[in-house]
Amino acid sequence: MLLSQILDQKSVSLLTNISSKKRLFQEIASHIAKQCNLRAEEVFNALQEREQLGPTGMGNGVAIPHARLKTVDEIKGMFIKLSKPIDFDAVDRQRVDLIFVIIAPSNSSADHLKALAKVSRLLRDQNICSKLRSAEDTSTSYTILTQDMDIKAA
Repeated sequence: MLLSQILDQKSVSLLTNISSKKRLFQEIASHIAKQCNLRAEEVFNALQEREQLGPTGMGNGVAIPHARLKTVDEIKGMFIKLSKPIDFDAVDRQRVDLIFVIIAPSNSSADHLKALAKVSRLLRDQNICSKLRSAEDTSTSYTILTQDMDIKAA
């Protein structure tokens, strides 16, 4: 699986006005709802419910919030770089500024897990994270995220 299969350039954002996880999830829900013809409330609730199972902040300023929805036909991704890191209840207690969101169909367990593994592997690479943090525009971030042809999912 290549990230370019689940992420398009319109789904890469730099957000400057986010001060909480709840506000971030509202922004994500609004974007994904438009992209996938869903209700924003449905996406927001699914992200919140998943987060209640355990925080998706994986450490080093990175989070991978994800959810599965019955009303989604294919896996969709969204990448966000925050100008100001926020508290995300990450395992290392560091604030988060790089977020990769995955929304998947309810019945896509294997593909959902492959996407999570792929993103997790990519964002554990400190070199990639440094490049993403120094990227000045969304086009550069998209290129960094999708040039990883040889990183394989599980």
